[in-house]
Amino acid sequence: MKEEIQVNLFGEEVENLVEIENEIKSLRKQIEYYNKKYYEEEEPELSDYAYDKLTYKLKKLEERYPQFVVASSPTQKIGGKGRNIFEKVEHEVQMQSLQDVFSFEDVEEFVDKVIEEFGQNTKFMVETKIDGLSVSLEYKEGMLVRGSTRGDGFIGEDVTQNIKMIKDIPLKLPSKDTMEIRGEVYLPRKEFDAINDELVEKGKPMLANPRNAAAGTLRQLDAELVKARNLSIFVFTVLKGLEFESDSKRLAYLNSIGIKTIEFVKVCNNKEEVIAAIQEIGKMREKLPYDIDGAVINVDNLNYRKEMGSTVKVPKWSVAYKYPPERKETKVIDIALQVGRTGQVTPLAILEPVKLAGSVISKTTLHNFDYIEEKDVRVGDIAIIEKAGDVIPEVVDVVKEKRKGNEVKYTRPTVCPICGEKLESEEDIVALRCTNSECPALIYKSITHFASRDCMDISGLGEAIIEQLIDAGLLKDIADIYYLKYNDIVTLERFKEKSAANLINAIETSKSNSLDKLLFGLGIRHIGKKAAKVLSQNYENIVDIMKATVEEINSFNDFGRIMAESVVDFFQKEETKHIIERLEVAGVNLKGSIATKKSHILEDKTIVVTGSFTEYTREEVAEMIEEHSGKFSSSVTKKTSFVVAGEEAGSKLRKANELGIPIITIEEFLKMIEE
Repeated sequence: MKEEIQVNLFGEEVENLVEIENEIKSLRKQIEYYNKKYYEEEEPELSDYAYDKLTYKLKKLEERYPQFVVASSPTQKIGGKGRNIFEKVEHEVQMQSLQDVFSFEDVEEFVDKVIEEFGQNTKFMVETKIDGLSVSLEYKEGMLVRGSTRGDGFIGEDVTQNIKMIKDIPLKLPSKDTMEIRGEVYLPRKEFDAINDELVEKGKPMLANPRNAAAGTLRQLDAELVKARNLSIFVFTVLKGLEFESDSKRLAYLNSIGIKTIEFVKVCNNKEEVIAAIQEIGKMREKLPYDIDGAVINVDNLNYRKEMGSTVKVPKWSVAYKYPPERKETKVIDIALQVGRTGQVTPLAILEPVKLAGSVISKTTLHNFDYIEEKDVRVGDIAIIEKAGDVIPEVVDVVKEKRKGNEVKYTRPTVCPICGEKLESEEDIVALRCTNSECPALIYKSITHFASRDCMDISGLGEAIIEQLIDAGLLKDIADIYYLKYNDIVTLERFKEKSAANLINAIETSKSNSLDKLLFGLGIRHIGKKAAKVLSQNYENIVDIMKATVEEINSFNDFGRIMAESVVDFFQKEETKHIIERLEVAGVNLKGSIATKKSHILEDKTIVVTGSFTEYTREEVAEMIEEHSGKFSSSVTKKTSFVVAGEEAGSKLRKANELGIPIITIEEFLKMIEE
């Protein structure tokens, strides 16, 4: 970090703490934004490596300036909230994250500190860090009784039925062990490629990477889909049970009773051996049939681990070394343009194909036009590309020394590459945008988004089919979807009688979707899934939203002024009003969930549910809270109105008692909402 320096009254240089505090706040805001995109909206925008570096920078600043540390900082928490579709699991043993390091010097410092405390005979385990979804497996007397995700470390999701579909997880052990173990569910590269090949054939969007695919698959409501995708697992530690003196012996025992443990585990005696093991893993990365995103260095002795303890977020006895992104040189053949669903035009580098981090790269984003000018990227340049986090390829620089003089300097476009209309720039946004509502690119992108799973979920209406229907003149906007007729499409290429009937039925079914799905599908700028749900829960129908003011919408939780202005601007457009009218005539549901509230008895109340209940799941209790106008929350704070507690309630109940929050039984809650 470039430090800001000021001079005090005595002429001595001092740090500008205001600038430092502002930088810390800025980093927190960025990280929280990326957390929300990844965990809640499941639309990651940043590579793992870039995210980890951002977090690492914040952590180092907070260590140096502890006066600016706050409990709500991302460095003090694990992960995010995630979607609310599975029953919650309160982890008896916290599932922690790991402290990331990015240099051998940091690794050596960690090893030296441990040896200084426990002596030269201290042993370390170096193992591959699998790039997947962290889960907990609970066995009782040898039987698998529950599988859950990590979540925020304290509360995860019960995915037991899906866990049982993974063939590498034994449902019954040859021993009678009662234990809780932790592993990483992953999707082998071969399976990932096969899934994407199938998606391409069906005209559906490809999956981004194996890790996201594994996480998304495990959190499906369809257990058969989980089984079909052939997920696998590596177990890497024990959270509870199994008394051994070292972790290496504990893993060896797990392996002996049929638990699939980490394949590469090396016990090391000193920092030289630790570094050598990390380098060995680095060399074998591309040859592995699965993705890894680093190497984990653990203290092997379990008693030492207990003495070292943990911070609120990470164990002190472990660090994760993150490999720097692999880089390759290749030639920039051309700079193309692509138009997003909101009209934003972004440049794309067309490259000579090069193999990088296990896949062939032939094109990559150049982010924006300022980026091209800053890096001085020219057609014909030899560019350095990297695949940060083994996910997102990008041009990080160009080799100017290798220029031959015939490279072509890029000129920023002035018109849309698709429709030819003039591009507009917007204040405070480094982007050019096509605002022509009839631009074919916008039409294609908007319809693709509208029909996607997170929006109206119209099965059979994939990218290739949408393109075909646009070319046939059958789709000009999203409302046209609901005016398609069987006879219009059955004669088209790709369609037969059954597929045509299936598509018409899927379109008809989507008419009854909830309003939040429609709102998200409309593609309103700055409005994601969560914001769409907030709108649907605060209005009787879409007509009321169209009449709403900026101030009114800005008053809702999770809304800011820019978001509110975007909603109002969107619904003031004549083309929007025309589309809504046609959707209404077609019979698409335009009613918000507020219209289905059974009562307002819990209005303005924030309620937490903990423990288990005989006749209800926690999800069902949460639904009852929302049906009666209450707000369901997963954490106890001073703002909590009361807690509904069942059997085996844990930390939430303790915290409620500490804060003096009222606690009621499920019977008292039911009586309350029945009155």
